[in-house]
Order: sequence, then structure tokens, then C-alpha cells
Amino acid sequence: MTGLEHVPSETFRERSIPVLETARLILRAPRLGDAKAITALANDRHIAENTARIPHPYKLTDAKDWIGGANKNPDEEQYVITLSDGTLIGACGIELRDEAPSIGYWLGQPHWRKGYATEAVRALIDHAFGDIEHEELHASARVTNPASRHVLEKCGFQWTGVGLCRIRAIHSSAPVDLFRLERSIWASLKSWGKMRRVR
Repeated sequence: MTGLEHVPSETFRERSIPVLETARLILRAPRLGDAKAITALANDRHIAENTARIPHPYKLTDAKDWIGGANKNPDEEQYVITLSDGTLIGACGIELRDEAPSIGYWLGQPHWRKGYATEAVRALIDHAFGDIEHEELHASARVTNPASRHVLEKCGFQWTGVGLCRIRAIHSSAPVDLFRLERSIWASLKSWGKMRRVR
């Protein structure tokens, strides 16, 4: 028996993923106890139709399947997004798509238009460049989702074109705006932000 065989796999996965904290949010590995809260938020057609892999309707078994598979691949990090009081409000992550690191995110409707998505994405970006040391990040947003595009632009992503993405909830592909953020741009924005605070 190795030292890991007696450790529950959920505990091991959770310990292998860092906790990211912002002024208002905590990003941490998903736990089985999150399944009901995830289901309640993700069972929303507006969310499903703007993400690649969330089905609609979204059932408790879907949440458990996602949690069970999260962070098993060393090339991905999946997080739930919570408020500082522990209230779960969404999810986000970094993974390799077509051999390029990409980010994705969603928030439950009650938590839209409060700046939480931007705050969570900035935490992911800082982690991806500062800790994982990626050289660039990719992201996409449906062309019919200007709010998500605005989040990416506020975080420094630059539009690179339009592509097609398979959307599970609509059983079809849909056009998406494609974005990229390079490490050098991120470093410049971080430096500029520090200079503004000093002044």
C-alpha cells in the first residue's frame, strides 16, 4: 500500500489545486458537497447556451459527474467560485484546448452584473501567468454574449477573430469571438496598475 491509497481521491485532488483569493471571492477545487448548489445555478438555459459543455436541463448527476472528473487531468485546473461567506456563485477553470491554455467561466444569474466574473477571471489570469508560467491564454465568447466579451476585454484579452464552437445545450455549433492574452501584455497591465496606485 502506498501513502496515497488510503487518502480519499476527492481530498487528494482538492489539495493539489491552489485556493485563489480576491477581495470578495474564493476560487477553490469543487467538492462533492457543492453538487446541489452547482445544479441549482447551472440549470439555466441562458448559462448552458453560452458555454460549450453544460447541458440543459442540468441535473444533479451532471454536477456530480463534473466534480468527479474535475482536476484529474494535470493540464487542467477547475474551480468553483464562492463569496467570502462560502456561497457558491459559479465556476471557472484553465485547460488545454488544441494544445493552447484556455480559460472558461460561468456565474449563476443572481450574481450577474456585480463585477464577480471580472474579479474571478483576473485571479485566474494572475495564477496562469504568475504561478503556472503560461506564455499566453485563450478564451472565447458567443457573439450573442456581449457581457462575456466585455469581461474578457476588461481583463486585457484582445480579439483575434471569429470561430465556431460546439454548444452542447443547443446540439449544434455557434459562432464565437476568439480572444488571446499574452504574458507581456499582462505584465504591462500589472505594472501600469501598480504605477496608478502609487500616484
